[in-house]
Amino acid sequence: MKIYRRIIFVAEAGTCRAPMAAALLKEYTLKHPVEVLARGLVVLFQEPLNQKAEAVMISNGVSTEGYVSTQLCDEDVDEDTLVLTMERSQCQKVLDICANAKEENVCVLTELVGEELEIMNPYGGTLQSYGLCFETLRQTIKKLVKLLNENEGE
Repeated sequence: MKIYRRIIFVAEAGTCRAPMAAALLKEYTLKHPVEVLARGLVVLFQEPLNQKAEAVMISNGVSTEGYVSTQLCDEDVDEDTLVLTMERSQCQKVLDICANAKEENVCVLTELVGEELEIMNPYGGTLQSYGLCFETLRQTIKKLVKLLNENEGE
């Protein structure tokens, strides 16, 4: 795996899973500097982090202060950018939105780390479902950190 200077987590509206994943990755130390961003595929207007997602993040001591959703755009992506989606169907949407995105740099987060299931969307669910999403993301991000740090210098 090549070394990327930017990692963008992408989900539908960019108000829950993507910012949760980005905030979790920022909690870790990587062996090389990486800009970590969260973007949405359909952001009609900027919104703060989903309230239930924010409650789960705060209760786990992870800061997302000041976060607002931002539309993924072509300028976000270059050859040194890894775009990680929450669902397989989102990969094609990224490629459709961003002419700069290449298939080898766009993948499903869970597939990259060897998991079979996608990160479920808790939107509209209970606080417990957001907590489950957080726990799933935390385990997946731990695997991502290991993968990124193992590949340092290759």
